[in-house]
Amino acid sequence: MTLELSKARHRRESLDLPYTHENDHFINGAYIPSTGDRRIEIVDPVTEEIWASVPDATPEDLERAVAAADNAFPGWAALTAHERASILLRAADEIEARREPLGYTNTRENGSPISETTNAASNAASIFRYFAGLADWLDQDDTRPFPNGVGETSVYKDPVGVCALIAPWNFPINLVVAKLAPALLAGCTVVIKPASPTPLSVRFIVDALAAAGVPHGVVNVLTGSGRMGDQLVRHPKVRKVAFTGSTPVGRKIAAACGESLKPVTLELGGKSSAIVLEDADLDHMSSVLIRSCMRNTGQTCYISTRILAPESRYEDVVKMVARTVGEAPQGDPLDEATVFGPMANRPQFETVLKFLESAHQEGASIAAGGDRADMDSGFFVQPTVLSDVTPEMTVAREEIFGPIITILRYMDEDHAVELANNTPFGLGGIVFSADEDKARGVARRMNTGSVGINFFASNHSAPFGGRGDSGLGVEFGVEGLSAYLMPQSVHRRA
Repeated sequence: MTLELSKARHRRESLDLPYTHENDHFINGAYIPSTGDRRIEIVDPVTEEIWASVPDATPEDLERAVAAADNAFPGWAALTAHERASILLRAADEIEARREPLGYTNTRENGSPISETTNAASNAASIFRYFAGLADWLDQDDTRPFPNGVGETSVYKDPVGVCALIAPWNFPINLVVAKLAPALLAGCTVVIKPASPTPLSVRFIVDALAAAGVPHGVVNVLTGSGRMGDQLVRHPKVRKVAFTGSTPVGRKIAAACGESLKPVTLELGGKSSAIVLEDADLDHMSSVLIRSCMRNTGQTCYISTRILAPESRYEDVVKMVARTVGEAPQGDPLDEATVFGPMANRPQFETVLKFLESAHQEGASIAAGGDRADMDSGFFVQPTVLSDVTPEMTVAREEIFGPIITILRYMDEDHAVELANNTPFGLGGIVFSADEDKARGVARRMNTGSVGINFFASNHSAPFGGRGDSGLGVEFGVEGLSAYLMPQSVHRRA
């Protein structure tokens, strides 16, 4: 398959996006010009052309944003949870009204297929609505008697304070809203730092919040480099950090937060496994394979990119996976038929090609793909299926974050679980089986934060988080809201 650059350019020229070359940050309820002149350029991963840019925040910009959040905190925290929830519900409607420009901007930023990004607004809205629905839990009285009967304790849920929310480039909307919605309901104020390659799409979220009536200073957004992110994490008025991104960066953030004893939530990398039991329905597996194992051109943290197949069905699994992946269209992510787009940026493109080279050198077989894609331009890698992969190979051990699936053999169920657990990561996982009870038993033996039975999806009402090198703490559910709260116990005699 080839991509016609002229057609891709025409698609982009026909878009009328409200944000391209911007000079400001969102601070204290308004877009305020940056105090510096350094710029971050945004490259379209299909045309490889600069199409947008944003300012690189200065220390002065950072101080203004944190000060605005700090000043707004007492008033926002003083509202009831139901008062804050009403604003979140209005914001959900406003986000959905911005569905198309948000989606197109997101796709131009990181190359995610438009079929993915045009759903970002509705998913973000559903996250806001879910957390708004926890207002009753947050406002309810919590009185606990002493075990010896001499008194009782009122337990209050206080907001942590100013929070730094640092988002990644692969899902720049939903992975910031997963932090933003619970922080706001809890009564916290925030400073958001989007990833450098994807700084524009988050503007639609803050616009929606402003339209919904969020008070000035409650939500602030700064664009900038990792240097600015480090300064934000270390700022003494920032009392909580939530980060999604790579494990190496997460370790540095955890260390910085440890120095100042501020809580941190880290959602990091993954190397998840899909265990295919001998009775698995391969036709069903084919129908959910790309969503569960190669979503967003493989640039998804929880997907099960390691498929563990029984020796007795190994060749059948390889053929099915290769056929399924090979039949999925790759091309311009602005084309609604596209399933696989480009890598989000050149560094990631080059990283994935290095993984492919290591697979060649270490003896993996190529069942599909295996090289850069034949396109006129862009950071495209062929969707690839690697067979005859062994546990010690680089592609079996390290997170690739690209459209590459590895298929390993196992001898029996114990061996499958051993292979699934022989990684420092523990984020996602799947068990494919016709027997759900048996699959659940295997899932409970997997040392990972989330496991799907015959598919994978996250649930806004259930905690999502990793073990080991995949992170610290959880998002979603009451547990995700609790991450933005500090309990206070007030004791009195009966």
